[in-house]
Amino acid sequence: MALPDAFLSPLGFAALLAAVPVIVLYLVRPDPRRVTLPTVRFLSDSDGTSASTPLLERLKRSALLLLQLLAIVLFATALATPYVPVSESELVEETVIVVDASASMNVETSAETRFDRAISAARAETSSTTSIVVADGRASIALRGGTAGDADDTLASLRATDAPGDLRTSISRASSLAGENARIVVLSDFAGEGWESAVQSARARGLTVDLRQFDGGGDDNVGIVDREFSGEEVTVSVQNFGGDDVTRRVSLGGAETTVSLAPGDVRSVTLPVPAGGGEVRLSPGDSFPTDDVAYVAAPEDAAVDVLLVTTDENRYLTTALSVIDPVELTVVEPPDSIPEPPEDAYDVVLYSNVAEAELGDSHVAAGREALAAGGGVGIQASESMPVDAYGDLLLLDPGRMGSNPTLSEPVQDDLTRDITFPPPERYVRGDLRSGRALVSTTDGTPIVATASHSGGQVLYYGYIESASAFKYDFEYPIFWKRSVYALADRESLSELNRQTGERLAFANETAVETPRGQVTASSVDVADVGFYAADGSRYSASLLSPTESAVSASEIDPGADGGETARTEERTVPDPLTEFVALGILSVVLGEVAFLRRRGDL
Repeated sequence: MALPDAFLSPLGFAALLAAVPVIVLYLVRPDPRRVTLPTVRFLSDSDGTSASTPLLERLKRSALLLLQLLAIVLFATALATPYVPVSESELVEETVIVVDASASMNVETSAETRFDRAISAARAETSSTTSIVVADGRASIALRGGTAGDADDTLASLRATDAPGDLRTSISRASSLAGENARIVVLSDFAGEGWESAVQSARARGLTVDLRQFDGGGDDNVGIVDREFSGEEVTVSVQNFGGDDVTRRVSLGGAETTVSLAPGDVRSVTLPVPAGGGEVRLSPGDSFPTDDVAYVAAPEDAAVDVLLVTTDENRYLTTALSVIDPVELTVVEPPDSIPEPPEDAYDVVLYSNVAEAELGDSHVAAGREALAAGGGVGIQASESMPVDAYGDLLLLDPGRMGSNPTLSEPVQDDLTRDITFPPPERYVRGDLRSGRALVSTTDGTPIVATASHSGGQVLYYGYIESASAFKYDFEYPIFWKRSVYALADRESLSELNRQTGERLAFANETAVETPRGQVTASSVDVADVGFYAADGSRYSASLLSPTESAVSASEIDPGADGGETARTEERTVPDPLTEFVALGILSVVLGEVAFLRRRGDL
């Protein structure tokens, strides 16, 4: 049997080391010297021997040592805490608490929010076994089978999010955590829909489900419920959820307008997006401030300066580029010289249908300058390309012409997502020099390929415009819009501006500044409204949920159905024997005192 099976603290046996110095002192103690005294000769018997035998004398001298060693052994045993296992019955109450942490719980009622009141009420519902489910966007399990103290600590750490919640899934998850005879307590404003079915399912299992509603305030709510971007403008939709006619000022940067709304009305307002973004704000505010603001992230320089170098202008390409609102397009036909860029270099330089004899060094230099500035270069295939002039900017090592190929499945990438690429009628065969082919033929020739180059990005577009039907496809301008943003290393306004409840993902562990401080992770839930900054880009998150902004809720029936919410559990617990060992130590000490007195030392 192992020591832990009989002792709670086996380390207490280390006290046995105290016996070592006692034994050493006993061994080094000098033997008594024998002296003959005439006055005691009469104590000797007739044979001249002592009245007591040498063996009894040794035992007398060793008895004190044995008593001391026994006391040390008992003391060490007491420190080790011996025990015997015994059965014990315990009354256990199990509670599963569901706390609504969705955005609507931020509605202000007097000096508190709905969430603050819900947390205060939840503290009174904890029991000996408590689990806590948070009704946020992911129905998180904050505590599983903890004590009442654990529950108090967990509740103190919770906070309401600015994201839509999923109360139905949270109640279902609470039901899966609940054991027999458990009680589920749901604390929410019950402003959403769909949670009733989860409550009915839990009660059908025989579980007690108590509903506690916190629904004060919010009767005057007017909120921003949608946001769309078009070029350098943003259109926001404002809805009146109250019962009275209202007027609100809508502002962004230096622009401002006024809207009047009857109960239930929705109005749209379009405002220019200032450089760097800003906040679309409703004034005056109301008791639900979360949807009174929509945050807008935008680059400091929204325009994308694109240079198109061509000796035979492709009107399909120029049209596709012209409809991209942030694009400032400049077309140059060699041998004409290149105009000075608005900044140090163009953001993107594209080469399309360029005659080999016409392409000059200055035209290629413009592309290399764009790469050096962190921009991009795109080269479109043609039957006669200036291969030597392009040099390492051309990702394809060209060979002879091919016709009517079969395309492989495109690689999953933001550039090719949800785009159907038709096979070209003719194409330039060849191998990829560097980078990655996103679209290729079954014989391995790249049709669309990208690569990092000199601090920027390079794109190879293998469709010969005169031998391809892709230019007629509605997805053609979508492809070029994505390509321009990717080559310029720009994200669209739609990508920069998110809704709460979404997730920001990064290729690697990244330091992200959030509205609540800095975190380092490869992905971040945007649960709070405000701005997020990472890798030199700034993102925004806003609520934008008509369901969550409809904060007024009808009064519900708590529907507590009683029943047993406690159970008796049998468990094995240790019963310490320390008091018996202590009694043994006391007995040994008294024995030692009696021995010393009998020997005459006391």
